Amino acid sequence: MKSIVYKLFALAISLSTILAACSPSASISLAESNKNRERNPSASGNGIKNLVDGNNAFALDMYNALRSENGNLILSPYSISLALAMTYAGARGETEAQMAQTLHFAPQNELHPSFNALDLELEKEPINLDKDQEPMQLNIANAVWAEQTFTFLPEFLDTIAVNYGAGVSLADFLNKPNEERVAINNWVSDQTEEKINDLLPDGSISPDTRMVLVNAIYFKADWFDQFDANDTYELPFNLLDGTQVNASMMGQGMFIPYTQGDGYTAVELPYAGETAAMDIIVPDAGRFEEIESALTSDMFNEIIGNMTETTLMLNLPKFKFESSFGLSNALNQLGMVDAFDSDLADFSGMTGQKDLFIGDVIHKAFVAVDEEGTEAAAATAVIMETAGAFMYDVNLLIDRPFIFIIRDTVNGQILFIGRVLNPVQ
Repeated sequence: MKSIVYKLFALAISLSTILAACSPSASISLAESNKNRERNPSASGNGIKNLVDGNNAFALDMYNALRSENGNLILSPYSISLALAMTYAGARGETEAQMAQTLHFAPQNELHPSFNALDLELEKEPINLDKDQEPMQLNIANAVWAEQTFTFLPEFLDTIAVNYGAGVSLADFLNKPNEERVAINNWVSDQTEEKINDLLPDGSISPDTRMVLVNAIYFKADWFDQFDANDTYELPFNLLDGTQVNASMMGQGMFIPYTQGDGYTAVELPYAGETAAMDIIVPDAGRFEEIESALTSDMFNEIIGNMTETTLMLNLPKFKFESSFGLSNALNQLGMVDAFDSDLADFSGMTGQKDLFIGDVIHKAFVAVDEEGTEAAAATAVIMETAGAFMYDVNLLIDRPFIFIIRDTVNGQILFIGRVLNPVQ
């Protein structure tokens, strides 16, 4: 009897795997939404403003959580917020409350349409361009990879499809985790003009992975007033330890927003089209740590509010670098604890069960600034893993000599018999 039950169980598992892999209708029913992105979301102006304020507060919280990292630093908090917003759509209970507090998110019914409306606004091309200026590029893309044998709630899939335009690709994490990792990395590379490569490192995707939610952002814009490359010279740049390095320093006379505060100077460089800008805060000598640690959303808003158009000669070094982070520790420190705990996480809005948790949040960003303008890119991946693996009645480790018999089960005839005393002999 046990033999028959086992065979039926094995047959059921085999059939479900074959159907999931080979049947288009079965695959679609497991992880697809038939809804298109809403191009006219019902988001109020206050909803978008509250979202921006919350995202900016999180941006500076995350910067402060990561500033202890060595060397240069670049991240896209907006990319992180977007990827986690899709994850938040499936959060419930205390997990949802902690995510809302950490990420400064509004309630679900307000947040997702507001993100959609903000994204659609950001996609619009600037219209205040001189005839010889290139339009700013800002590409924002969301995508989801879901294990093909795992069932997600239609309501969750609809939310991310309607508000984030996130298509769902069925993945075989169970059998081909590394191949799926490479596919995700290739998608990110394509979306970021090959500026973000190998977002997911070796081993980051495993057979326990059930879903990966990814955001990618690519930005490229010319300065409103470009620097003349003939006015770029090698000049000393002072490091925090008191030593100096030679840097390629761009120089230009400009009429731009400027302010001075207690311990810092700040300027704003507009990009072509004047729908984007780079704000630069320069702490006074010896006060970098003080100003950096004090930088909050309130302080940043005050700096922006105090700027006035001023004629000045600006010297700015050219720079180009990238950063990458696993954000689990930083998000934990900011209060998002339960989401990473397999025993406490509640993402029942994804599956109807408390069977998933966040294994990791991985972020990578790139920036390059030169005489012509700025190129920047970033990507964020939220890796959802299963909280409850299949439990077997017995775990048998055959780690000692054994006897084996091969027989015909119809007649009971023994066909082979033997033993194994040393499996590597």
